[in-house]
Amino acid sequence: VSQQLKEEIRRGFAGLEDPLAGLLDMLESSSDWKGKGHSLGYYISTELQLWIKEHPAVQQSGIKLKKLQARVLQILAQCPANLLDPLISIYQLHTADRNYLLEHVSHLYHEGRYKEAAMLSIKLKLQPDQDVEKMCTPLLLQDKTNLVEDYVGEYPELQSKLLQILDTWCEPGFNISNITRQYQGLSRYKPDKFNRKMLNKLVFRLLDRFNVDPALCPNVVNQRHLRTLNYLFYKRFVEKTMTQENWTDHVQSTVGENRWLQGHLIQLIISYCDLNTAARWAQRYNLPKEMLPYGVAEELQKLQIQERVEEAAKADNYEESKKKDYYQLPIPRANIHFLQTWEETLRCWEKVLQPGQVVGIDMEWKPSFGMVGKPRVSLLQIALKDEVFLLDLPWLLEQAEAEGEKEKLPCFIQMLYSDAAITKLGYGMSGDLNTLAATWSALKDADKQARGVVDLLKVDKQVDVLSPEQSSEDRGFRQPEKGLSLLVQHVLGKPLDKTEQLSNWEKRPLREEQILYAASDAYCLLEIYEKLCKDPASFGLSSDLTESLVGKPSIKPRAKKQLNKQEVPSPSGQQCQGSDKESPRPPAPISPKEFSVVCDNMLQGLGRYLRCLGVDVRMLENEDDHRKAAEIARQEGRVILTSGLPYQTLQSQVAEGRCFSVNCSEKAREQALQVLKHFNVQVSLADIFSRCQ
Repeated sequence: VSQQLKEEIRRGFAGLEDPLAGLLDMLESSSDWKGKGHSLGYYISTELQLWIKEHPAVQQSGIKLKKLQARVLQILAQCPANLLDPLISIYQLHTADRNYLLEHVSHLYHEGRYKEAAMLSIKLKLQPDQDVEKMCTPLLLQDKTNLVEDYVGEYPELQSKLLQILDTWCEPGFNISNITRQYQGLSRYKPDKFNRKMLNKLVFRLLDRFNVDPALCPNVVNQRHLRTLNYLFYKRFVEKTMTQENWTDHVQSTVGENRWLQGHLIQLIISYCDLNTAARWAQRYNLPKEMLPYGVAEELQKLQIQERVEEAAKADNYEESKKKDYYQLPIPRANIHFLQTWEETLRCWEKVLQPGQVVGIDMEWKPSFGMVGKPRVSLLQIALKDEVFLLDLPWLLEQAEAEGEKEKLPCFIQMLYSDAAITKLGYGMSGDLNTLAATWSALKDADKQARGVVDLLKVDKQVDVLSPEQSSEDRGFRQPEKGLSLLVQHVLGKPLDKTEQLSNWEKRPLREEQILYAASDAYCLLEIYEKLCKDPASFGLSSDLTESLVGKPSIKPRAKKQLNKQEVPSPSGQQCQGSDKESPRPPAPISPKEFSVVCDNMLQGLGRYLRCLGVDVRMLENEDDHRKAAEIARQEGRVILTSGLPYQTLQSQVAEGRCFSVNCSEKAREQALQVLKHFNVQVSLADIFSRCQ
């Protein structure tokens, strides 16, 4: 605000007999201040607030003040948020009769002005005398969750009460329409935003924000654990990307002593496995027979626990095939050291902190499966040319704390990352460093202070897809490789075995498979780096490899190939456009009106974008099974747009060419261009926004 305007405002106050009444006269007779942003009314009010501090004599009291407060309350009910604080301060509303203020807020509430009632309650700190469920329910129905968070923000008791209310709404069998029925005709009601999924997310956000014990919300926590169980069954029995031991660890950790989850586990095992397996798990948890389905109870009676010879033979064969199919550590097992004492760690430091040293670094932590809190690093792997050190961080930290020297280990890690004379190799290093910072606050700036760091994720984006050692014969029917595993396959010829990736890394002792996986993850970085340095050109990299590695653009004689999901072998094993084969003739051009699709639930952004272009789009809801897309496609003659694993299942359920796999890592616009190009859809100006959005 200009100095001239400020002086004019102050002269105006000085000339008034009662500036407080004068401000209200002005606000009541003008509507300028009702809009958003900083109005003239706002500037005058904030200037008066400052002026009163210099001229305390103008303050009012008694009956006169009460009359002014009654008038200002009418204005507060319709003024923007930025005017609340100055007006509350000027008219000393914190000193007003509390019952009078509560009555006024209650009046606003009964007029259906829930947002205004809540905002005024927050400013006047009236929450302890109000019913938290009554105040917050209509706000949740209007999708004003931020306002609800602010409402309980400073009151731990109200936070707990609100969380318990939300948790009862998430109880299995609870009908959410019981709540919405009471608020029929509510303006700005968003029923699509008010559902069990939204409530689940909100509860976890509030638990995290207010640091409340999750035990307060058993329904939501149980539902989240049940979703984790479903996910684990999918990984083990559909994707087949998790080992039995790894899966068992996670199932036990998820279910714990919870009888409700144990019952659901038995039902899932019956669906995915057999009665014998279900009976073994029932025996493990000592479940009462009345809890078990008849077949399982019967199986339990005749169950004799014994290791079968066939299982052992199968395991031996599996180990042999793994050696043939996956990257193997080139160093002896005796050169992998699991460090749990300070003396062992010191010997590791002496070898690692050498100028000119090249080290591969990786970290592991227990997957959170969407639970509250940030993950904590459980294992730090440091690979040298001839040996790998696995640092048991929780154990070492506990020892250091007991000895009163908890900064020793972070100090070593800081020295390692900040020493420019030591080359540190990683893959997605900033993510690892962020998790390390969450584990130790002393390392919060490690990312900024890092020197001599080579992130092979940056190189991965520059490496040509078809490297000299990539062979289509080796692919078989495995899941398509991605991330570091794909880079290892491109550069070293065989992918990493990632079956232990989702292990429970906090459980001790670590299994032998986990130790080998962790060592391989760090050591392979050394081999990749060495090979890329020897022959960068054959991988499409600049001859000045260091330039590529630090992520600077390098001038190359030919355009870099883009790694696009449609160009690599598709999950069904078919070779797509990336090969030398002649590409098929494009289909005849069609308009968006003639193109009907069903989008899988991970592609809702793409669906909305295509609808804007006039395409006839149906989208799966978040809770829908992917297979529903095939039903809709068959019934309505639509093309399925999906991505990743569901593509394998869905493409076999519809005619050839009626299921298309989209690159999920791209933005909706790029995905849409990819789809339009593939199906030769020609968009005209008239098509844009031709359908209801």
